[in-house]
Amino acid sequence: MDCGGSHHESDMVKRTPFSHGWVIVIVFLVSGIALYGVRFSYGVFFKSLEIEFGLSRAATSSIFSVNLLLSGVSAFFMGWALDRYGPKVTLSLMGLFTGLGLITTGFTNSLWQLYITYSLLLALGIGAIFVVPMSTISRWFDKKRGLAAGIASLGIGLGPLIMAPFATYIIINYTWRIASIIIGLVAFFVVLPISRLLKKSPAEVGALSDGVTAFSNGTQNDHPPQTGLTLREALRTRSFYIILLIYLFFSSNIFFITTHLVPHVTDTGFSAMEAATMLSVVGVAAIVGRVLMGIVSDRIGRRFAVIVCALVQGVAVLWLIWAHDFWMLQLFAISFGLAYSGMSPSLAALISDTFGVGRIGTILGVLEVGFGLGAAAGPAIGGYIFDISGSYSAAFLLWTVAMLTAAVISFFVRQEHQIVSKLL
Repeated sequence: MDCGGSHHESDMVKRTPFSHGWVIVIVFLVSGIALYGVRFSYGVFFKSLEIEFGLSRAATSSIFSVNLLLSGVSAFFMGWALDRYGPKVTLSLMGLFTGLGLITTGFTNSLWQLYITYSLLLALGIGAIFVVPMSTISRWFDKKRGLAAGIASLGIGLGPLIMAPFATYIIINYTWRIASIIIGLVAFFVVLPISRLLKKSPAEVGALSDGVTAFSNGTQNDHPPQTGLTLREALRTRSFYIILLIYLFFSSNIFFITTHLVPHVTDTGFSAMEAATMLSVVGVAAIVGRVLMGIVSDRIGRRFAVIVCALVQGVAVLWLIWAHDFWMLQLFAISFGLAYSGMSPSLAALISDTFGVGRIGTILGVLEVGFGLGAAAGPAIGGYIFDISGSYSAAFLLWTVAMLTAAVISFFVRQEHQIVSKLL
């Protein structure tokens, strides 16, 4: 019986040697280098803005915090636009707003103007930097969804490694204003042209997921539509709120660590350069982790990959309480970088498995609001704990519990779209 089924399947489908889906992956990889590079390079401009406008550290930090909050809202609308108009239009808008936000930031003269140019306009550009690639990749890949998502999101590691030194060089040799304008132009002229290569789904090229071309009586038009739950249906499921909570814990942990790791390392007695090295190690490990855990999630299951990544993050953060030697800090940076970066593509693939891909852009957009809230809250809560206790130890314990909780509740995520389909 198995042999007959396999023979019948071979008559109905044909695997192409090169899927356009991999073109989609490359587009998001390249655009991600530009957009993620912008998102994680605010620290490069931090002191220049502080001095130029005579701001306090809190006020300077608030520019980025407001950007993160508005990014969550932007992600929802961009996710909706993705489902309605496709990734070509959506990524083009992201490139346009990113360029516009950075270029106008170079001409600002007050804090309220920065809230408009950097916090708002830039949020419209980079807010959906996770939603749009992951939603589109989910439509183009099934069996290799984790690997494709991992490669497509490599920009989160490569972007800061490329853009931050580039921006720093311009600031040192010219001014922060010129750096902002030049980076805005780079984002504009990189993202807009390559967005033209995007297509919404394999159906536009007469194919199915993973580079399979469908045939039925000699035609390519008889492939099933990509289905899934609507946002309203997803909101009625338990899994939606479990994933929302995982997002909240996950993002607050990431931005707590990336914001406070350097101060913590210098507090431990190391130089600023040695502390900055830790962030670089995290970034390099993140590049490896995205591809590695993408492959692992395809082979062992997306839910299990999410659980492993959450557990490793929790243990790594706990390790920081006792990590007083340089090698111990390096071990943290490697393990944390691998785990946090691997969790993103695994979680995106799990969400697609859970709700289907029919309205995945809108659903991911709503979940991204939770990500934005966590991202904004993490650094603030960590800073508050340090201010009242004089140490990050309690904060490390808090996020250890948060990530272990995320690992436990991941067990209860189920494939809701299949359950609904059976009921219907």
